[in-house]
Amino acid sequence: MELKLDQVSKRYQYEWIFKNITLHIPALSHWAITGSNGSGKSTLLKCLSGINPVTHGSISYFSEGKEIEGNEIFKSLVISAPYMELPEEFTLRELLQFHFKFKRPADNISLDAMMDIMYLKAHENKPISQFSSGMKQRLKLGLCFFSASKLVFLDEPTSNLDEQGIVWYLQLVKEFSKNKTLFICSNDPKEYTFCHHVIKMEDFKNKQNL
Repeated sequence: MELKLDQVSKRYQYEWIFKNITLHIPALSHWAITGSNGSGKSTLLKCLSGINPVTHGSISYFSEGKEIEGNEIFKSLVISAPYMELPEEFTLRELLQFHFKFKRPADNISLDAMMDIMYLKAHENKPISQFSSGMKQRLKLGLCFFSASKLVFLDEPTSNLDEQGIVWYLQLVKEFSKNKTLFICSNDPKEYTFCHHVIKMEDFKNKQNL
């Protein structure tokens, strides 16, 4: 998935969160969105994923050279973020079955294999409401990487993960991100060591807002 940002800006009431971001995002590239707390990282991620509209400018999406309409882009993306809730009344297996009614599994990976990779197989019949925060985070990340979606957005991907969980996350990225355009929203370098491109939010803010 290829993206083109032209003078993208976002304002809440009278405050510009960021202004005039013009970038070309090549297909299969990996990007980190960095900045201090409150700098607009999550806001930009929401704009890129179509959750929030931009105030000014435009975002164009292309797959194999063909432009995808903005209102259709949700079919090609997945997102994991602290503000994205899981349907907690489902069991793990029910949730995976539900999710993959709408998304194609990457490499035709089975649900059992997914649960094994997430270290959650023993909990397949447990309601998500009974999962720990770390288990929920592994599930969110698994849903993203096990989907054959071309565009992946991750906001604070290692939140609620211990050191072993962080190692697991980095291995997941290594194995399942080769055919994806990836955005990591973070101010923690260990979450995006594999990204060769960085969007620094402070570069796109009014000086008086710094």
